[in-house]
Amino acid sequence: MKKIRILGKGKTALALKEVYKDAEIFDDSEIDLFDKESDTLTVVSPGIPPNNILVKSSINLISDYDLFYEEMPFSIWISGTNGKTTTTQMCQVVLEDLNSSYGGNIGIPLSKLDKSKNIWILETSSFTLHYTKEAKPNIYILLPISHDHITWHGSYEAYKEAKLKPLEFMQENDIAIIPNEFKDIETSAHLISYSNSDDLCEHFKIDKEKINFKEPFLLDAILALCTKKILTDKIDYEKINSFRIDKHKVEEFYDRKNRLWIDDSKATNYDATLNALIPYYDKKIHLILGGDDKGVDLNILFETISKLNLIVYAIGSNYYRIITYCKSYNIEVLECRTLDIAVSRIDENLQKDDIAILSPAAASLDQYSSYLQRGEEFKKFVFNLS
Repeated sequence: MKKIRILGKGKTALALKEVYKDAEIFDDSEIDLFDKESDTLTVVSPGIPPNNILVKSSINLISDYDLFYEEMPFSIWISGTNGKTTTTQMCQVVLEDLNSSYGGNIGIPLSKLDKSKNIWILETSSFTLHYTKEAKPNIYILLPISHDHITWHGSYEAYKEAKLKPLEFMQENDIAIIPNEFKDIETSAHLISYSNSDDLCEHFKIDKEKINFKEPFLLDAILALCTKKILTDKIDYEKINSFRIDKHKVEEFYDRKNRLWIDDSKATNYDATLNALIPYYDKKIHLILGGDDKGVDLNILFETISKLNLIVYAIGSNYYRIITYCKSYNIEVLECRTLDIAVSRIDENLQKDDIAILSPAAASLDQYSSYLQRGEEFKKFVFNLS
């Protein structure tokens, strides 16, 4: 077993420590104990940014993907800004009969995945890819990329570079399905590019009418079916239609007055919010926005929603920024600051054929412990309406 040391004490790091029991493990509070001259393999937890003092003090940095690359079975990596969790889970549903297992950024940490499985399906974050120096997938599924994690990466260009990094290492027998904007990228992999779900359906001969999902989950389902088609030349409509979407992802429910509310608390960036709104363009929309937006430029969001029939309810630490954007695009906006007040104000305005949606385009940690807690609180406030 290789000698390593571990940076961070989160889920990935602690799971790794269970496997490498002799490994030293450090966080920022232990910088005085950290040997800056050591060339020991140093595995970085994905959440630790490049400007971290431990990272900057390390010589031989790798990701956990690199560490386990030689033991990794056939692997499918799934990345992108939005939809990677759902696509990963959908791939597991359609590939489980091929003895697959999934994990990585969700579920089971990489170090705990079953090496006897034929296939690993890995939700792969840009953080992990930033630190990866050698490992590559056999199949790379890249969902569309939009502005996210700018603070961590330092720029949108650096974020995109991380997402595209696996293509540098892939070989001619590997396959990558990527957005059309990257179709001319230099790689040895066999590239399949797409602009939308129709492109993929045409290429893989998939009948979209047989899939029981609408956007934003339709593309995820199609990508999962493409993966099964690559491996088996079969399109498994029955398996994909058996999949159930996680809570807090465009989750529809009704209040006591039979009015439609939607919990999309997992929409932590503007691209996820824009995708969530697509099925409701013909409705009047009461949209709750706000939280920690990580300083991302939100002009695309507000330019798009300015064309819709909607009211914005501004919450979270960036509520004033939301209000400023709305005024600049002539969008009706109400200052609420907190989720309970937003729900109360919507209750006053929501008509039978309208929809109310929490799709914040921002992270939750300014006011909640997670998007899960934010979503549960949202539903609680709605169900408590008289």
